[in-house]
Amino acid sequence: MAGKAVKSVAKAVGEYQYPWREKLTKYKDELSKGVWGYWHLGAWKPLAISARRRARIRKEVMLAGEDWPYDPERKEMRTKRKGHKCDRISAEKRANTAELMKKMPQMLADYRKRKWEKKMNEEDAAAKKT
Repeated sequence: MAGKAVKSVAKAVGEYQYPWREKLTKYKDELSKGVWGYWHLGAWKPLAISARRRARIRKEVMLAGEDWPYDPERKEMRTKRKGHKCDRISAEKRANTAELMKKMPQMLADYRKRKWEKKMNEEDAAAKKT
């Protein structure tokens, strides 16, 4: 006898579906005011429906395949990286130094040439003065 009662209760609970359509129509105005609450005449008012009940209604609506328009728009992802800035910059500096070291022989040759040309110009200017 007890086994039949347990089976009938389990069947009733399994067949029971949360009446989300009625709840959605009942709290439609409240849900459209925001997720957590809203400002009214300069004062913050929390929603009349709790977050747990709101989440349950949302879950039931989503499981039924319906659209849930009451979620706020999602913000853009953060682009700021975590970690120390000096660690990031030092890696970039090492890469830049490696590239510059490849160019170093040409840079030294250009430097020596400029210095030599400057020295020659100074000698020419000194010769013209005397």
